[in-house]
Amino acid sequence: MEMENFAPVMFAGLVIIMLIGFPVAFSLAALGLGSGFFAISMGWFPPAFMANLPISIFGILSNELLLAIPFFTLMGAILEKCGLAEDMLDSMGQLFGPIRGGLGYSVILVGFILGAITGTVAGQVIAMALISLPVMVRYGYNMRYSTGVLAASGTITQLVPPSLVLVVLADQLGKPVGDMYKGAWGPSLLQIALFALYTFLLSRLRPADLPAVPKEARTLQGWALWKKCLRGIIPSAALIFIVLGSMGGLPGMNTALATPTEAGAMGVVGAILLAAYSGSLSKKLLWDAMVATMRLTAMVVFILIGSRVFSLVFQGVDGALWVEHHLSSLPGGQTGFLIAVNIAVFFLAFFLDFFEIAFIVVPMLVPAAVKLDINLIWFGVLLCVNLQTSFMHPPFGFALFYLRGISDTLFKEGRLIKKVESRDIYLGSIPWVIMQIILVAVVIFFPQTVTSFLDKEVKIDLDKVNIEVPESDNKKRDDFDANSLFKKE
Repeated sequence: MEMENFAPVMFAGLVIIMLIGFPVAFSLAALGLGSGFFAISMGWFPPAFMANLPISIFGILSNELLLAIPFFTLMGAILEKCGLAEDMLDSMGQLFGPIRGGLGYSVILVGFILGAITGTVAGQVIAMALISLPVMVRYGYNMRYSTGVLAASGTITQLVPPSLVLVVLADQLGKPVGDMYKGAWGPSLLQIALFALYTFLLSRLRPADLPAVPKEARTLQGWALWKKCLRGIIPSAALIFIVLGSMGGLPGMNTALATPTEAGAMGVVGAILLAAYSGSLSKKLLWDAMVATMRLTAMVVFILIGSRVFSLVFQGVDGALWVEHHLSSLPGGQTGFLIAVNIAVFFLAFFLDFFEIAFIVVPMLVPAAVKLDINLIWFGVLLCVNLQTSFMHPPFGFALFYLRGISDTLFKEGRLIKKVESRDIYLGSIPWVIMQIILVAVVIFFPQTVTSFLDKEVKIDLDKVNIEVPESDNKKRDDFDANSLFKKE
C-alpha cells in the first residue's frame, strides 16, 4: 500500500468507530496508535515521529483557553440549580399570558436569557419542562407545539454567548473567543425572531392550539408582576454584561479587560452571588455543581487526547493535504464548500456530540476553509448554528430524550393530566429543526449576519506605505562642514 492511499483508509476507520458506539475518546486513540505503528512498519515516518505525541498532548492540556470550559460549566451548573428558571418562567408566563401563544413567547424568551447564563442544554430543558409543560397542557396548548418549543428553547444555549461550543470552536480555529461571541449575537437574535414568528403565525392560523391564559389564573398584575420579572432579568443581565463585557464579547466593545478564563472565574463568583440572592445556596448545591463540572471536564480532556493521537498520525500520512484537496476542489467555491460541510456535519451530529465534532472533524476542515479565504469567525459561528440541531433531530436528539424522561416523571407524579407520547415529542421537534436549518442557510448566504457584529478589520497596503524624512534634517546634514570642528576660535 502507498502512503497516499492510507489517509482514506484512516478516514473510513474513523467513520466506522463512530458508528460502533464505543466511547469515541478511547476508540480514536486506539485507531491512531494502531495506524501509527502500521505507518512506522511501512517506513512512512520514523519511530521518532511518535515521540512527539506526549509533547503534543501536554501542549494541548496546558492551553489556558481550555481552562475556561470548567469555569463556564461550573457557572451554568450553579445557576441551573438555584431556581432562577422557575421564577422567570412563572413571571414571564403571567406577563405574556393574556395574549394567544403567550406561554410559548415566555418559554422562548426565558430560554434565551437562561442560555446566556447557564450554557447547559440538559438543565435548561428539564427546568423549563418541569414548570411550563404542566401549565401548557392544563390550558389546552397543542402537545406537539409544547414539547417542540421547550426542546428548541433549551438548545438555544448552544449558540447564545457564553456558549461552551463557541469556546471550543475558537480554540480549534485559532480565533479570539470574544470575536466568536460577537459574531454569534446576530444568528442568536435571528433564531429568537424565527421562533417568535412561528409562534405568532401558529396562534393566528390555529388559535385553539395556543390559547391565552384565563384571567383567573393570572395571580399577579401591575407593578407586582413587573417587579417579579425584573428580579430575574436584572441580575441575569448584570451577570451577562460582566462576563461577556470583560472579555470583549459584546458588540461595539473593542477592548478585552480579561481573558476567557478570568471572565469564567468572575462568572462563577457571580453565579454564587445569584444563588445566595435567591436563597438557594447550599453545600449540596455547590457539591453537585462541582461533580457535574468534573465529569464534563474529564470527558473533554479524554476526547482531546484521543483526537490528538489520531490527528498526529493522520497528518503524518498527509491526511490533512488529502482532505484539503478534496474539499477545496468542490464545485461552487466558498458556497459549495459550506453547503457540503454543513450537510456532513448535520448527519454526523446524529451520532456524535458537539465536543467530538469540534475536536475531530473541525481541524480537518480548517485548512480548506483558509485556502478558500473563508472568514473563520463566520465559519465557526455557522458550524455552531448547525450543531444545535444535534440536540433536536429525531431519533437521537438528547433534548428529546430529556423531555421524554421528565414528561414521564411529571405524569407519574400526577402533575400532567395526560401522558405525553413519544410520537408527539418527535413530530413536534420537526418544525423547529426546519427553522434551525433555515437559519443555517441564512448565515451561509448572508455572512453579514455574523461579520457585521465584528470589529472592522484594518487592512494596510504595504505598497502604499510612504515614510518621509524631514527635509530640514537632510539639508542640515548636507551643509555640515566637518572641518569646522577643528577650527580654533
